[in-house]
Amino acid sequence: MVAGPCSAESREQMESVCVALARMPQVSMVRCGVWKPRTRPGGFEGCGENALRWIADIRRQMADVKRENGAGVLQFCCEVARTEHVELAVRYGMDAVWLGARTTANPFMVQELTEALRGTGLLVMVKNAPSPDVRLWMGAIERCLRVGVREVVAVHRGFDIFRNEGLRNSPLWEVPIELRRQMPEIPILCDPSHIAGRREPIASLAQTALDLGFEGLMIETHPCPERALTDSEQQLTPAQLAELLRSLVVRSTDSVVADEELRVLREQIDQIDSEVLQLLAARSRVAERIARVKREGNLAVFQPKRWDAVLHDRMVQGQEQGLSEEFVRGIFERIHAESVRVQEKAIGQPDAEAERRE
Repeated sequence: MVAGPCSAESREQMESVCVALARMPQVSMVRCGVWKPRTRPGGFEGCGENALRWIADIRRQMADVKRENGAGVLQFCCEVARTEHVELAVRYGMDAVWLGARTTANPFMVQELTEALRGTGLLVMVKNAPSPDVRLWMGAIERCLRVGVREVVAVHRGFDIFRNEGLRNSPLWEVPIELRRQMPEIPILCDPSHIAGRREPIASLAQTALDLGFEGLMIETHPCPERALTDSEQQLTPAQLAELLRSLVVRSTDSVVADEELRVLREQIDQIDSEVLQLLAARSRVAERIARVKREGNLAVFQPKRWDAVLHDRMVQGQEQGLSEEFVRGIFERIHAESVRVQEKAIGQPDAEAERRE
């Protein structure tokens, strides 16, 4: 559990947060933004090295605090985006650093930072890039591993896409799940604060992440969020964070539990999936036949009015079956894209049936 303010704004703010977090045995690390370049200039951009000085002093003070339930000494982490940031983080005794989303999106920056991280012994957390490209995320992690970083953690903070489900960033849970499939040795934390963009959805997003087997969470907390200089709407008070942590349920990942019932249900899922694939293959064959008709009639592959009508009809049918609109839309957009691909390929090939008739 990583928690702390979006930005380290003052020594008093950081002391207040750390004292509160020390009372929460679940929290093992304090996060704090030291450098905060904003999308547009003119706003608060962090306190830089001064903040690191405060944190180093507070870190020494907190080392003497006896924590509840035998929890270890609080560790500290900050974001780094330039090589000099890494050097300063090491100089002031930070335990970990993270690469932000926009850094992860730039392999040149990642390469420079990982070279600076070589031999530092820091734990490195890698946030996903803003675009839902699992390869960019994996590439940044791989660059860390190649320079000998021994502890690398992925952080899921959501993705900047058109349909964000009313959140700041869309969770697109399938992307971190794919990262887990390809890199099972890398722990994954969820940052529900940046996915949510506001306080209300944070608890449900955090629980979803735990239900999906994420190893932990990174949540922003501030002693007075209304006065926060950055991301005020998505930060929790320490009291709200403590309540959230008490409400979370950590579920077992041991499949031996209820194993027989799960086996039967999974067999049903396997059978349904097989039927779905057979139906998709049959649909693809029909799409090929449609392509031949369109070629003979000199019709364009993509028919916008027909597609709009089909999508509307399928979404209505899906809602009647209890399926979410977003889910049905996503499925049929992918199915339609594949149908267009199949038709384009079929139209570009010689018509074997016509050739036989000739």
